[in-house]
Amino acid sequence: MLDIKLVREHPELIRQDLQKRCEPEKLQMLEDLIEYDVQWRKLLTEAEQLRHKRKTITAEVANLKKQRKDATTQIEQAKAIPQQIKDVETQVADYREKADSLLMKLPNVLHESVPYGKDEHDNVVERVVGKAPQFDFEPKSHVELASDLGLIDFEQAAKVAGHGFYYLKGDLARLDFAIITYTIDFLRNRGYTLIAPPLMMHRKPYLGVTDLEFFGDQLYKIENDDLYLIATSEHPMAASYMDEVILQENLPIKYVGVSPCFRKEVGAHGKYTKGLFRVHQFNKIEQFIFCHPDDSWKFHEELQKNSEDLYQSLGLHYRVVNVCTGDIGIIAAKKYDIEVWMADQTFRESGSNSNCTDYQARRLNIKYREKEGQSPADYVHTLNNTAIATSRTLIAILEQYQQKDGTVLIPDVLRPLMGGKERLE
Repeated sequence: MLDIKLVREHPELIRQDLQKRCEPEKLQMLEDLIEYDVQWRKLLTEAEQLRHKRKTITAEVANLKKQRKDATTQIEQAKAIPQQIKDVETQVADYREKADSLLMKLPNVLHESVPYGKDEHDNVVERVVGKAPQFDFEPKSHVELASDLGLIDFEQAAKVAGHGFYYLKGDLARLDFAIITYTIDFLRNRGYTLIAPPLMMHRKPYLGVTDLEFFGDQLYKIENDDLYLIATSEHPMAASYMDEVILQENLPIKYVGVSPCFRKEVGAHGKYTKGLFRVHQFNKIEQFIFCHPDDSWKFHEELQKNSEDLYQSLGLHYRVVNVCTGDIGIIAAKKYDIEVWMADQTFRESGSNSNCTDYQARRLNIKYREKEGQSPADYVHTLNNTAIATSRTLIAILEQYQQKDGTVLIPDVLRPLMGGKERLE
């Protein structure tokens, strides 16, 4: 959520930012917000003036009675004021609700280094790491490879749960858990505290971590209960300090969260949906940081390095893109995506790295104080990064490490977690 003071004092900055984002409909939201805020403050003043008037008239009545003079006019005026105050306060609440609703819908202010663009095709490639495998045979997709090896079954899963689910079998299931274990240890060794979060969240914290109007269609709602299945461990980790003040000496707080993730996004129009790429349930290891506002851009690069070091240790070919203004979403001020190379010669997103500055923290009301006993100084900054989404990492391993005989080599660093096994066969 934006700081309302920023909207009041620098509306042109917000207008320019929305134009960069190619979101003309939100320009009208901004104008409406400005008008509602003006009316809200005007009515607040009016309500305060009425309270002052009531206090003044009450004093007049008391003084007139003390002098044994007629106070009928003043008494009649005083009788009308409580209803007038009530009417104005109703309008105050109405304009406040309208303003707050629009404030929650306006996106974060973008960092100056975010490239301009209308959609994902305008994202800027920052670097390409590694080389594409050179096959002397026609490479298969991960679906063909894993199915031929008897390590995955989409049909049985569809019978049980519907499209977008799967059974991992045998060594492919073991490989999924090996990736999880390896990544957790990798990040714990870099000072990140392991978190296994709740897999469900109430609506209030979910409103804090993301825009439910935009993201809500991807969430599974628990019927007849105020609970949603989480789409990522980022969300419960972000909400863990909701309505709290963190002592500055305890910052930064660095978490590595591990959880299954649940999303409805299968079959999104125009998106690649084959096999494991876009499914309803998958495992993910997420990095999350709460930090001092002065440090968030430093930690944004640290998170990126962690992820890239992970991919490089797995020997995977990938590229990094700086996500453009029209593709970034409302929460982040800047976002990098890592895209893995797939056997059809295409790079596709496998994870993202976002600096949300104080946007999430304002929504969740998470502040810091410099010393114990002092008033809160400001809002913290929050950052999140997909260290590894195992489903898409499995795709990369299967398609990049496939062999002519249909087997798949296991990355060296994962073999000790697979009992020394060298390949999927």
